[in-house]
Amino acid sequence: MKRKSFLSYLVVFFATLTLTVACNNPASNIDTNTSAGGGTNGETPVVRLGFSAWPGWFPWQVANDQGIFEQNNVNVDLKWFDGYLESINTLIAEQIDANSQTLGDTVSSIAGGADQVIVLVNDNSTGNDKIIVSEEINTIQDLKGKKVAAEEGTVDHFLLLLGMKEAGLSPEDIEFVPLETGSAAAAFVAGQVDAVAVFAPFTTQALTRPNSKELFSSKDFPGSISDHLVFTRKFVEENPEQVQAMVDSWFATMDYIQANPDQANEIMAKRAGVSVEEYQEYAGGTKLFTIEENLEAFTPGDTMKSLSYSAEQMNKFLVDVGLASQEADLSNIFDDHFVKAYAEKKG
Repeated sequence: MKRKSFLSYLVVFFATLTLTVACNNPASNIDTNTSAGGGTNGETPVVRLGFSAWPGWFPWQVANDQGIFEQNNVNVDLKWFDGYLESINTLIAEQIDANSQTLGDTVSSIAGGADQVIVLVNDNSTGNDKIIVSEEINTIQDLKGKKVAAEEGTVDHFLLLLGMKEAGLSPEDIEFVPLETGSAAAAFVAGQVDAVAVFAPFTTQALTRPNSKELFSSKDFPGSISDHLVFTRKFVEENPEQVQAMVDSWFATMDYIQANPDQANEIMAKRAGVSVEEYQEYAGGTKLFTIEENLEAFTPGDTMKSLSYSAEQMNKFLVDVGLASQEADLSNIFDDHFVKAYAEKKG
């Protein structure tokens, strides 16, 4: 199958998503009285926040259910997306104000013309993104000529290509099967593909295939997959107080989870659709970032611990493998003053 670039995919969505999202997307449940910035009739703007199935983003459900948003004086319309790529495209269309998404997917969106800002690091993936393979595949080189499924243009597609590149394989060496992440896991379990690139909790589903196994994961590429709270630039410029309240709410949620792990795990497991026991298995594969780790990540550096360095590497990689036709302008992708303001308030 001929692979299309992620940039081309975005161009199509810019032309069509305004209509299709309103009809088919969870974000279509927006109050018709809500203004473009999320405000209603001159009142405090509503933050329309998207999130999807990833352990580092389930804490948003805790914030919602435990009244943490209200405690920080922010009105949040929390929108769940069954498909991660759908949430990305909904932010591109500005049908939501903020989304939970990876650094790589944000760079891709900006390369396609979106104007977005990263204001917070939720987490780093440390093993919850995996390449899972059938019994006969034992090395990355064994992927050559095999059918491999992933959601095209997303972080796990990136991880797949990153591992292949290190092993000397090109994208053309596999038969790539583009499928939504849940469908990709199901196709692998059904024996329709030989390997799959998925993230938790879909990793659990994929590993139900008899004799399947992990080939490699994000643990093998430290710092390569970071997850973020990403806003449209328009919302940040027009509503900085709400952005600050969202950042404050995130760290308040981290405090709540640390103090009430049992209650928090119940909420997150329910949102994930798995048992508490299964959810706890994901804990080691996702590193939730503290305020100190956020400050360190936003500091320029020459390793993958630095967001600016990681973004530069991602930018080049996306072009090299054909997921973008041009590099994104990264000059204004990061805004660290919200995490700095939180740190100053906490002393």
